[in-house]
Amino acid sequence: MSKETDNKAIVVRWFTEFWGKTVNLAVIDEIAAPDMLLKYSLHEARRGRNDIRAFMTDFRAAFPDLNFWGTADLIAEGDYVVGQWEGGGTHTGPAFHDFIMDLGLPAASGRKMHFTGTTVLKVIDGKIVEEIGLDDGVTTLTQLGLLVKAS
Repeated sequence: MSKETDNKAIVVRWFTEFWGKTVNLAVIDEIAAPDMLLKYSLHEARRGRNDIRAFMTDFRAAFPDLNFWGTADLIAEGDYVVGQWEGGGTHTGPAFHDFIMDLGLPAASGRKMHFTGTTVLKVIDGKIVEEIGLDDGVTTLTQLGLLVKAS
């Protein structure tokens, strides 16, 4: 197998077990580097396994049906893997204040989000060292009622 094929397999597992419908937080210790960087436009950057675990624990508590899935074949070159995805969920859990600009939702708002994005992951020696993504934050924040369209 090539390095690119191996890296794609790691990213598929990450997308399925970390971002997929049923979370497996053990995957963080198994394939995330100890000081992994997780950075998306909707949230403050997270660094390290504990910070990433706390982020996903809170995100899933607020959006219990959270689910993301790939929408195109992964592209790999050297240490990098790029994926396109879509997903979302319904806010039925506790208050959630992890969005940028101190925006947040009160408990169980019932608001739904569905959005797309592209992610670049860097994999070194079988561990994800960074996941940097661009998500459609404007759509998401509008759907959640945190941004209002000008009339």
